[in-house]
Amino acid sequence: MVSAIGTFASFSNPSMFHTYILKSTISGRFYVGSCEDTGNRQKQHNSGYVKSTKPYLPWELIYEEEFLTLKEARQRERQIKLWKKRSAIEKIVNKKNP
Repeated sequence: MVSAIGTFASFSNPSMFHTYILKSTISGRFYVGSCEDTGNRQKQHNSGYVKSTKPYLPWELIYEEEFLTLKEARQRERQIKLWKKRSAIEKIVNKKNP
């Protein structure tokens, strides 16, 4: 299941695993990650718990995909991160958020 999500309103199925994209509301930077609970993970990012995202608070969940296993979610995270280009990330986000 793929879902594009606006401001923190995750309706994640906790028995699923997720690849997600966050966007900094002040810098416009993207962060790609994977986890089991996107709501909790976003709270960690926005509380400054994650060192790599702390300087760019706050973060908005803008995209999410669900997978049956953490391995699949991490593989998708890696695939997106390997694209390197911002335009590639914007393309998948905009595809689900016209």
